[in-house]
Amino acid sequence: MKRQRVFCVLLVGMLGLFLFVSCSSAPKRPAEIFTIRQLGENQLDLVNKAVDQGDFERALGLLVEAKRLAAAADYPSLLVRTKLAEGGILYNMGKADEAETVWNAALAEAERSGEAELASQTRIYMARNGLLTKNVPPDEVIARVTKEIASIKKDALSIALGWNVIGLAEKEKRRYAEAEAAFMKAVDIHNKANYLEQAAYDWYLIASARSMGGRYDQAVEALNTALAFDRRAENTWGLASDWRALGDVYKKAGKTDEAASAYTRAAGIYRSINRTQEAEDAEKRLP
Repeated sequence: MKRQRVFCVLLVGMLGLFLFVSCSSAPKRPAEIFTIRQLGENQLDLVNKAVDQGDFERALGLLVEAKRLAAAADYPSLLVRTKLAEGGILYNMGKADEAETVWNAALAEAERSGEAELASQTRIYMARNGLLTKNVPPDEVIARVTKEIASIKKDALSIALGWNVIGLAEKEKRRYAEAEAAFMKAVDIHNKANYLEQAAYDWYLIASARSMGGRYDQAVEALNTALAFDRRAENTWGLASDWRALGDVYKKAGKTDEAASAYTRAAGIYRSINRTQEAEDAEKRLP
């Protein structure tokens, strides 16, 4: 009986030790799960990549899954940014009214979430839409966007977008030096973070401001810089757009041979991605 009692005591002691060790070595559970959210972020990156390359039909197709994941995660930032992307795609497809409806929904979601930076980001998109559709005067756009930029602390890409919108508004007012200065601020942000397509577009806009100001040689320099960034990104759409813009600048400068060569190069690149209409447009510009 004594042996049995000792055995029982030892067994209880070992069991207690086992329970202690098991509990003390249990892995700590994460405070937050990011799996669906990260899948949504990755999908949205693919959407934005397609937009940067001018493939809006593909972007719309990719957006379906991005929106599904955003809804599944019920994460305000992702919900808002998928709507911003959708509005941008619709606008580029010539559907400005539909784009504005989507952006209004994005703003409502951002304000409901209480995230001020999301709301500011959305208002910048809407200010750009108002400028490009001529519904909001340039001075008002500059005032609105300057205010929103000041309230953004973390999202550098939204700040860069804001500077581009300000630059476009300054260009609309024919204040070309001020426009270039604003575009340069966007370049600094995109270049530091290696956003190659966006940096290329910044230089494209700088070239536009220089060309409209009659500074054709400097516009060519800016477009050559845009080409360098688009080549690094293998952004075929951007490359074709850069060459077409070079043709426009050379044509304005009276350099017909260079213009013809640039337009022909642009048409060939457009055809390589089956953009027949854009290729024909470039060829129609031949001097």
